[in-house]
Amino acid sequence: MSSEAEGGRSAQLKHTGLRPGWTTGACATAATTAAYTALLTGDFPDPVTIALPKGQTPSFALAAEELTDSYAMAGIVKDAGDDPDVTHGALVRATVRRLPAGAGVVFRAGPGVGTVTRPGLPLPVGEPAVNPVPRQMMRDHVARVAGRYGGSGDVEITVSVDDGEEIARSTWNPRLGILGGLSILGTTGIVVPYSCSAWIDSIRRGVDVARAAGRTHVAGCTGSTSERTVVAEYGLPEDALLDMGDFAGAVLKYVRRHPVDRLTVCGGFAKLSKLAAGHLDLHSARSQVDKGFLARLARRGGADEALATEVAGANTGLAALQLCQAAGVPLGDLVAAAARDEALAVLRGAPVAVDVICIDRAGTVVGRSSVA
Repeated sequence: MSSEAEGGRSAQLKHTGLRPGWTTGACATAATTAAYTALLTGDFPDPVTIALPKGQTPSFALAAEELTDSYAMAGIVKDAGDDPDVTHGALVRATVRRLPAGAGVVFRAGPGVGTVTRPGLPLPVGEPAVNPVPRQMMRDHVARVAGRYGGSGDVEITVSVDDGEEIARSTWNPRLGILGGLSILGTTGIVVPYSCSAWIDSIRRGVDVARAAGRTHVAGCTGSTSERTVVAEYGLPEDALLDMGDFAGAVLKYVRRHPVDRLTVCGGFAKLSKLAAGHLDLHSARSQVDKGFLARLARRGGADEALATEVAGANTGLAALQLCQAAGVPLGDLVAAAARDEALAVLRGAPVAVDVICIDRAGTVVGRSSVA
């Protein structure tokens, strides 16, 4: 297939013409790898190369390093590419100390990295705000370094970000109960550059390519995890996958004018709860999870008034979902059905059948609608 005819997520990203960057999780992993290598060998690898979840092997130059008898510290300056990320240029540090055999890998929040203080996030209360995928990346790289240089792999990793507490004031962390600094984030290690016009243009290109290839079923996905979910569910080829990102409205409006037989919308529960509530732009800067709306849906699904009140006051969409799951109220299915109905309203009678799949951060399906 020629480059002009390429479709799917990777082609859409390429078409934007924007330079990708690296997540704080990738930077922390690179810093950890360099620091632990120095702790075992006495030398810092510079640049340091890591392996990302999708197989890319970027190299990072060290911006800071320190080695003592008891610990090693390495720092990486985050490059967010062409994305207007508030953490672009931040210095992400990892300090690695040996622990007794059998202790495993322990994470600590250093200056500028937050601590979880409320439920509803993918980490328990009291834990440093280093998200699950970056934690696994760091564990994997610690194991590789230990295997190569004869270490035990039992270490304490303290992640810090210079001026992170100040930077975090420009994020949603304080409202979510992540106090003291930033979260260390990322599921792929790569920051996808954000431009409304370029992204919407890439969505249109994706629909055009899918139609030209004869695809009758396409999927609008909010990210790589939801993309994997629809591939597992339906076996869709790459050129039937639309990297929707936050632009649900752009997909629906273009498909309205250029129909396909079936559209599946797949994304995180919280994002799709925004679509269910009538928002077509799902970016956190322009729409928020409406817990009052979720409480009304929960009542419709059989929640009593006490549970509905808890849902309305939940810290996050995920926390609301978990409350309903524990009570046997199918909030995920209700959100998926409401999101499907909103999508159908935007399609205005176009001959397109729609279904919606809601997932959690791990990609587990937590709600789905029928096809209508």
